[in-house]
Amino acid sequence: MLKIIKRGHRKSPKPEPTDLEFEPESQPITLSLSMEPLPLLRDVAVLDRPALFLKKLQLCSFYCDFSNSLKWVLEKELKRQTLMELVDFIDSGSCKLTGPMQEELIRMVSLNIFRCLPPASDLLEPDEDEPYQEPSWPHLQIVYELLLRYIASPETDAKVAKRYIDHIFVLRLMELFDSEDPREREYLKTLLHRIYGKFMVHRPFIRKAMNNVFYRFIFETQKHCGIGELLEILGSIINGFALPMKEEHKLFLVRALIPLHKPKCISAYHHQLAYCIIQFVDKDYKLAELVVKGLLKYWPLTNCQKEVLFLAELEEVLEATQAAEFHRCMLPLFRQIGRCLNSPHFQVAERALYLWNSEHIVSLIAQNRNVILPLIFEALEKNTQGHWNQAIHGLTANVRRMFQEMDPELFEECQEQYLEKETRAREMEERRELTWKRIEAVAATAGGEDMVLVS
Repeated sequence: MLKIIKRGHRKSPKPEPTDLEFEPESQPITLSLSMEPLPLLRDVAVLDRPALFLKKLQLCSFYCDFSNSLKWVLEKELKRQTLMELVDFIDSGSCKLTGPMQEELIRMVSLNIFRCLPPASDLLEPDEDEPYQEPSWPHLQIVYELLLRYIASPETDAKVAKRYIDHIFVLRLMELFDSEDPREREYLKTLLHRIYGKFMVHRPFIRKAMNNVFYRFIFETQKHCGIGELLEILGSIINGFALPMKEEHKLFLVRALIPLHKPKCISAYHHQLAYCIIQFVDKDYKLAELVVKGLLKYWPLTNCQKEVLFLAELEEVLEATQAAEFHRCMLPLFRQIGRCLNSPHFQVAERALYLWNSEHIVSLIAQNRNVILPLIFEALEKNTQGHWNQAIHGLTANVRRMFQEMDPELFEECQEQYLEKETRAREMEERRELTWKRIEAVAATAGGEDMVLVS
């Protein structure tokens, strides 16, 4: 039997997020086999260090072929040692970097880290297979560490460094978040966070670029390795938003964060997404209504594991919801919760019943019990009478008892209405069966004599 294997999509080397165009990058220097090691920076006079620093950067500005471990072994080791020395030199702060030195440093970093990522591994299952490991990581890690030390150094003046760590550099850095190597994404997360903190002029641009990454992921590809890491950075950014919150930030919540509940692969980044959502509600409780209605809009119909995630997030949102916002969204909310209570998947029903473990949520329900109990009473009764899972029976009994103690008269009224509805349903079923029996009797009496076949 012929097997069809889906090919991975190739990453585009061109930037998508903005209308800016990239200038062509200089090509990596061709490796010279006669390359010789340079003296250590600490062994030369202070005045000679800037020139030697530039030479060492040029020495590291070539591409090593890591597809063959036996190729260029000595040159690779020389480059690795030189990179390590540059990291120590930057970290020591023994020499203030001039503009040309910073420019050459960023050029060397760019030549090493900015590259076309390999095609996505569509056939790999993240839960079953080992994560992808970048072959050039022995050098890439040191280059990332060098860039991190440079950005974090108190000697690095943001007003000067912004000439070299510009919008194009930030965009290309964000493109690398699609790397399948988790080690690289971890470094990128730290770097982008530091850039956001140090370069205030870049902050609106970084947020806009993140928006565009999310938009493309949600509405086009639904494939991206670094959504979780970007959301982690975003969680810290949201935490620093000033109040009252800008309209720009609220639009970002509605247009980017809430639609991130749509993709099937939400489990890969749901923890970080839920944290960002809760940060918004904690900052401004009036956003709770928007969030709850957004969750209901993207509520899964057939994916039970995803439904469990939604219920867990919903509980956290409701914990931060005030009475007025709860009142405006409770009707559609508890219709959905009623459906979850009757889910044959016991984890969904269990997670829905856990909502009554929260004192704040129970308080909100108690204030609106006249509306909520009639909505979910039938679901509670069906669970009591016919759910297959014994744990669900126990949890449902606790919730019923809670409502009964909360308002005995309302509970009795709902019970009477439910019994009347069940009685009417049984009577209708009996009439339907009686009608069919009469039809069958007439058909049997006629014996088929009056039936005519029409050709």
